[in-house]
Parts: sequence; structure tokens; C-alpha cells
Amino acid sequence: MQTKLQLKAKRFAPLLWMLVFPVLGWMYAFVNKPGEKVYNLVTDLDRAIPFLKIFALPYSIWIFYIYVCLVYFFLKDPAVYAKSLKTYVLCALTCYMIYLVFQTTVPRPMLEGTDPVTRLMAYIYDRDQPFNCFPSIHCFSSYMVMKALYTSNFRNKWNQTLIYGMSTLIILSTLFVKQHVILDVVAAIALVEVVYRLLSRASRVANPAGAGVSRHHSG
Repeated sequence: MQTKLQLKAKRFAPLLWMLVFPVLGWMYAFVNKPGEKVYNLVTDLDRAIPFLKIFALPYSIWIFYIYVCLVYFFLKDPAVYAKSLKTYVLCALTCYMIYLVFQTTVPRPMLEGTDPVTRLMAYIYDRDQPFNCFPSIHCFSSYMVMKALYTSNFRNKWNQTLIYGMSTLIILSTLFVKQHVILDVVAAIALVEVVYRLLSRASRVANPAGAGVSRHHSG
């Protein structure tokens, strides 16, 4: 007979799948460098967007926010957690392949001042080279948790307000801190939509008996 500790360990074991993040981080660092040709996708609309260093705050908490969302999804519905993690991995790998053949960059402004927000902005710039921009990983992952919540059966006005609001803030922050351009955001959202639909279709093919029940939430 299994003990309560063993049952709890078995229940939470799927959270270990999140150990894929350090591996993906290493892969990101490997491709975060210029190739033979680096493209610039800045438009006049991007130039009109002001540099607002205060947005370094939501930008910097991005990965912790994604972790919290994934754990929350797991506690509410392990299936939503699993699909979200699969979506993240497939989107990240797709991004890395794009970076290898279509590397883009975004010009960064000169930083002035020694206040905490400026130092945080300098840390962000120093830690991450100005490449690996199209599509944006910050944006696809932030949009992914919005999509996952929207297609779940546990969404309510509170978690929608928090997750939609925070994800939108992070996506906007990528533009205001000049880490990404509008096309990076558009490509990130489109990538999630494609991958999410492919996973939904694969799930329906693998489990046709449950397709009719889950279709409303798999869009």
C-alpha cells in the first residue's frame, strides 16, 4: 500500500518536466549570437514607440511569471499544464531554428543614470545579447499562458484579469525597453496559434472518443 508521501510524490512528479527549461536556456545561449547576416525589422511605428525603462520591471520577472502560471495550471488541471509545456517547448525549438537561419537585432538606446531601474535595464542588456528577436520568446510564452487559460474550463474573472493583464504588460514591455519590435510580437502570437492548434488536432486524433467533449476547450 502506497504511503501518503508516495502518493503526493506521484501526483506532483509531472512538475519535474519543467526541468526542460535549463536545457532550453542553454540552447538559447548557443544561438544568441550574430550569423553571417543579421536583419533589422524596425519600422517607423517601432521608432515612434518611446523607450520607457520602467518597463524593465515586468520584463525582468517574465520567466518567474511563466513558472508560476505553469504550476497554477498544473494544480487546476494537469492536462492544461501538459499542453502548455508542450506548446512552450515546440515554440522555443521553432524559434531556435529560425534564429539559426534568420537572425535579427534591435538597436538599443544609450542608458543614462545610476538609479535602480537603470541598473536593472543595464543588467538585462548585459545578460542578453541583442539577437534572437524574431519571434520573441517573451511574447510567445506570455501569450501562451493567456491562450491556455482562455481554452481552459477553470477560467474566471480573477485569473483572467491577473494573467491577461500581466501577460499584456510583459508583451508591451518588450517594445518599451527596445528588446523587440512589433513584427517579433506578431510572429510570436502567430507561432502559438499554429502550435496550439496542431497539438489540439493531434490530441483529437489520438483520442477521438473524447474529442467531442474537449473540443469546446481545445481551440
